[in-house]
Amino acid sequence: MTIRLRQIFAVALVATAAACSSAPPPPPTFADIHFLALPPFRLNVSQIQIVDQFQPTFQEPNVEHQFPVPPQRALQNWAHDRLQAIGPTSGYVARFTIVDASVRESDLPRDKSLTAVFKTQQAERYDGHVSVRLEIINPQGVAERTATAEAAVSRSVPEGITLNERDKIWYDMTRDLMADLDRQVQRQVDASFSPFRV
Repeated sequence: MTIRLRQIFAVALVATAAACSSAPPPPPTFADIHFLALPPFRLNVSQIQIVDQFQPTFQEPNVEHQFPVPPQRALQNWAHDRLQAIGPTSGYVARFTIVDASVRESDLPRDKSLTAVFKTQQAERYDGHVSVRLEIINPQGVAERTATAEAAVSRSVPEGITLNERDKIWYDMTRDLMADLDRQVQRQVDASFSPFRV
């Protein structure tokens, strides 16, 4: 191999290595959010009904449908994982209603005073809100026990955030919303659902 060919080959190797090192990192993968590690609510009902009243708009300013794990899916997972019907001959049903599972994006005004708080100017804020209702319905269709819970979380993000960083923030928002909601439902079920707990 001539010296000239060796030089061309070396330059090609350096260019290839540089291209590889500047490639964006692969997108992260996020596990679905489940609640199987928690003991289920064993209810003396014949079935669990999941009613989804929340309908995503798929339009700005709503962004929940872009989340790695949308709050709506996490709420559905919660109902499947934590509610267990163990009264096959009971005339009662447990109805879990998803009322809200939205996240809205808003632009933050540029405020120089915020630079004292944030190293980087905060550009956007995401406000998430979930709301549910859990009812025990008797054979006549009347709710004998009701638990309602809601949770909210907000996050602001700096200018120049990467898509991967944004997805991580969104994933954490869903996780935090669900942790708060789970605690609230747990308290209410423990307090007033004892006649239907097994």
